[in-house]
Amino acid sequence: MVVATAKIGDFDRFWNTFSTKGAEKRKQHGCNGAHVFQDPNESDRIWAIFDWDEAGWQSFTSDPEVPAIFQEAGFTQGPPKSAEFLRQHYA
Repeated sequence: MVVATAKIGDFDRFWNTFSTKGAEKRKQHGCNGAHVFQDPNESDRIWAIFDWDEAGWQSFTSDPEVPAIFQEAGFTQGPPKSAEFLRQHYA
């Protein structure tokens, strides 16, 4: 699992790219899906939880075609950043 966050200008613009070109490119790098959330404290920040391993995320973010996809998605403060995994706990 990979958790990433970014600031966006317009959700519809973001979603139109995330759910098409972004999804195709993520799949090429082994992603199996994502859940997207809006931050409750910052309306222009989204969080995504990806069914993905760290190696796939690194491969995706280093792909030379990805910066153009990020730009098209309308990220306002640079590319998404992944959260650092600390620990796992079962209920």
